[in-house]
Amino acid sequence: MPHDTLLVSADSMLDHDQGPGHPESPARLRAILDRLHASPIAGARWAAPVPATREQLLRVHDPAFVAEVDAARGLYTALDPDVGLAPASVDAAYLAAGSAVSAVEAVVSGAARRAFALVRPPGHHAERERAMGFCVFANAAVAAEHARAALGLERVLIVDWDVHHGNGSQHIFEGRRDVLVFNTHQHPHYPGTGAASEVGLGDARGFTVNVPLPGGLGDRDYAAVYRDLLVPIAEQFRPELILVSAGFDPHRDDPLGDMQVTSDGFANLCGTVCELADRLAGGRVVLLLEGGYDLHGLADSVHACAAVLAGSTPPAVAPTASPGGEAAIRRARASQSAFWRL
Repeated sequence: MPHDTLLVSADSMLDHDQGPGHPESPARLRAILDRLHASPIAGARWAAPVPATREQLLRVHDPAFVAEVDAARGLYTALDPDVGLAPASVDAAYLAAGSAVSAVEAVVSGAARRAFALVRPPGHHAERERAMGFCVFANAAVAAEHARAALGLERVLIVDWDVHHGNGSQHIFEGRRDVLVFNTHQHPHYPGTGAASEVGLGDARGFTVNVPLPGGLGDRDYAAVYRDLLVPIAEQFRPELILVSAGFDPHRDDPLGDMQVTSDGFANLCGTVCELADRLAGGRVVLLLEGGYDLHGLADSVHACAAVLAGSTPPAVAPTASPGGEAAIRRARASQSAFWRL
């Protein structure tokens, strides 16, 4: 049965342009939007976001950093060697964070069952006090903190399957027990963080979960990691909302990663997350676009995940880990076994 699923986006985010040759180009979002409009998904409908407010951003970002971003509005400049800005980029960054907030508000209020915020710039590398890794504001963190501070939720799970470690999301919440951050990522790889031994700080140890993976892993490895680690941890944490930093650069054709995941593999992961949300979080799940730089692989994978959000049966993938995948699961289990039953 089709589910009421919200697709949140705005064409004005295409106006964020970091110059010729930059991997995080407007062509990424254009390819996604073209695919979704050419092949509409039953049960999915579109919604326009509103920009994030300063109050929402300041829950997770330093005031001096937000002021620095604001001062760049209308300029050609850069916040970081990897984060260039065009005159419309700051407005796009506010809309990207606002899209995440709008999607969360919709699923928490019951206005939609599930949602996918199709945004740029992405967010999971943005730190409290700086932009980095193509990211301006920490979109997932802004959405999670809005759910906690303004919508009254007590526990939020952030799942990050981007090929790069979500350092920003981790660092913003690594001292907290109310937001659990679960990262799978290629390692070693940019930005160099995300070792299995990074488990959180103080009494929040265990609420940061890192599963660093060797290059070359595919659908079956990812399915095994999520079955063996995410599912039991989520069952014990019992989130009221699941956010997914949905980066599609683990795709087998992506130029910035060395993984072998297919669009079916991503749809299978999305199905695992949706099943957890249905059992634990009242069905509330929101995907937020992060990376993904092969345009065909990106558009195919986003479409496949949106279809699963809207009620399509996810493709079956046998959760059978390769030797490299098994070793990664063992390392993560050893780091987390003091905090969770695994």
